[in-house]
Amino acid sequence: MATFGRFRCAAILLLVLCILHVDFVRGQITHPTEVSALNAVRGRLIDPMYKLKKWNRGDPCTSNWTGVICHKIPNDAYLHVTELELFNMNLSGTLAPEVGLLSQLNKLDFMWNNLTGNIPKEIGNITTLTLITLNGNQLSGSLPDEIGYLQKLNRLQIDQNQISGPIPKSFGNLTSMKHFHMNNNSLSGRIPPELFRLPVLLHLLVDTNNLSGPLPPELAETRSLKILQADNNNFSGSSIPAVYNNIRTLLKLSLRNCSLQGVIPDLSGIPDLGYLDLSWNQLTGSIPTNKLASNVTKIDLSHNFLNGTIPANFSGLPNLQFLSFEANNLSGAVPSTIWSGITFTGNRSLLLDFQNNSLDTIPDAFEPPKAVTLLLSGNRVCDTSNPARAAGLCQPASVNDAPSGHGPQVNLNCAPCPTDRNYEYNPSSPIPCFCAVPLGVGFRLKSPGIADFRSYKEAFEIDSTSVLDLSVYQLYIEQYTWEAGPRLNMHLKLFPNNTNLFTISEVMRLRQLLAGWQITLSDIFGPYELLNFTLGSYGDDFPTVVSSGLNKGALAGILTGTIIAAIAVSVVSTLFIVRRRSKRRTVSRRSLLSRYSVKIDGVRSFTFEEMATATNDFDDSAEIGQGGYGKVYKGKLADGTAVAIKRAHEDSLQGSKEFVTEIELLSRLHHRNLVSLIGYCDEEDEQMLVYE
Repeated sequence: MATFGRFRCAAILLLVLCILHVDFVRGQITHPTEVSALNAVRGRLIDPMYKLKKWNRGDPCTSNWTGVICHKIPNDAYLHVTELELFNMNLSGTLAPEVGLLSQLNKLDFMWNNLTGNIPKEIGNITTLTLITLNGNQLSGSLPDEIGYLQKLNRLQIDQNQISGPIPKSFGNLTSMKHFHMNNNSLSGRIPPELFRLPVLLHLLVDTNNLSGPLPPELAETRSLKILQADNNNFSGSSIPAVYNNIRTLLKLSLRNCSLQGVIPDLSGIPDLGYLDLSWNQLTGSIPTNKLASNVTKIDLSHNFLNGTIPANFSGLPNLQFLSFEANNLSGAVPSTIWSGITFTGNRSLLLDFQNNSLDTIPDAFEPPKAVTLLLSGNRVCDTSNPARAAGLCQPASVNDAPSGHGPQVNLNCAPCPTDRNYEYNPSSPIPCFCAVPLGVGFRLKSPGIADFRSYKEAFEIDSTSVLDLSVYQLYIEQYTWEAGPRLNMHLKLFPNNTNLFTISEVMRLRQLLAGWQITLSDIFGPYELLNFTLGSYGDDFPTVVSSGLNKGALAGILTGTIIAAIAVSVVSTLFIVRRRSKRRTVSRRSLLSRYSVKIDGVRSFTFEEMATATNDFDDSAEIGQGGYGKVYKGKLADGTAVAIKRAHEDSLQGSKEFVTEIELLSRLHHRNLVSLIGYCDEEDEQMLVYE
């Protein structure tokens, strides 16, 4: 009883503190300079859809101005704007230079609007900026040198605008930069070699500009770059530096249609090069004979002036999807072993485009698997003197477009879903004919390292749901389409987890993860971008598109303080009851799991004790990540194997059947760029997944 009394007193004290906190928050206002800056920004914008109607009243931070996120800074009497998120609102007008007065801004997001004019140089005054996303507008003028002052900036997206002039050399000072997305503009001049000395740069997308000059040999000095996409520029007279063979980190090198000359250097020294496109240049000489990395998916050397024969080094590449030598001067025999070492299961396929060369013979025993498409039109082997061997292989074909697709269709035997709130069937749900209200997500892979998505669709589903802390069946890929780039545009639907509706907090969590680039996909999928986030019928309950968290926090304090005393009274007795039932629940869960036993090669069942030992009883020092699903710990098994252990918190526990289904899906996925599942734990009211 003494413990109970102390607990009740603590609850009352917490209630008083919450009320005092609410009164304190009510006294806060946005810094006057930032209020003036926001009003100046609003004055330069045209808002035909009235998305900014809340900007006409009250204080920006405490009146929930749309797209304005605020925080309090210690030892400061004012609230400060830390995020300005106004993407995809059909806004036009210009960016006011007063935006540079938002001195505590971390994120400036105006993606997918119709803004015109220049990027204000005053942005360089906001030293706290980490994200600038202005892509998908009609901005013009040159890039301000002042952006190079932003030491904390890690993402700059200005793609799909009309920006001209050179890439400033000052960008070589951006030591926190990871993502330069500057494609589809009118940038000119050379690629500054300073960019390749940035210590953490991952992606440099500068394709479809007017860049010129030689390719920088300094690329070989990069310590971190994974993707260089520089297609559709004019490096006239430039050759590919031989020192590129020394790059250790590169996964994708795409230099299509760049007016490159000379020979193709040996690139077999790049250990993980998975995508190589040197097509539509003026490259000469023979094809290098050293074998590229085993994880390569696409090699495109088409539309050059290459001669000689097709070497044997393209055999035994297990992940190869696309190989093209179209429109060169190659001669000799059509190779018959390129598909050796490839396992053709499911949608796995291989396209070999050797059209418009001078290949003249086919080996006697020549029977490509059905999953292999071989194109030989325009070769000597297709002359009328060789009709038997070339039968079926000589029809002209275009391979400009990779296959598009859609997800599984709804079972037509299901009864109609309720018509209110836009209910839909979840075609991926383990529960037949299950109706729920999804969220719509426009999603694009900006520089994927694959040529055919079909055989990577399941890997993408597992990868994306894992980083979003969702079950695999909560994601439905309604449609995917390849666009120029090539880039992969997808329309996704996210469904609640075996319930009909998402909670609003879950909607906000998912939106923040996607819109804030807080998730990281496997390298093979490259960088992504959010095109839209459709709330649908959730829009009626959503506070605003994005609004200040302060008022919501204050209101949450009131509600929490009001109910916490009542909760405290029941906690002690509830805890006693829960502990009594814990053992019975554990036995019940084990019984359920036995009905869906996991019997998969290479996947072990671990005990809770083994997991606790591996992580030193889940010590805080072993924690390496946390999300809506739970926490991730690093650990070491009894045999010395280093592992990552994903431990679900109580709110994220799945049914045993769904848990086993997820294990079976994860166990099928094997690729050098994806982490492999080696085991699981399902006891002591715990669910854990163990990765290598």
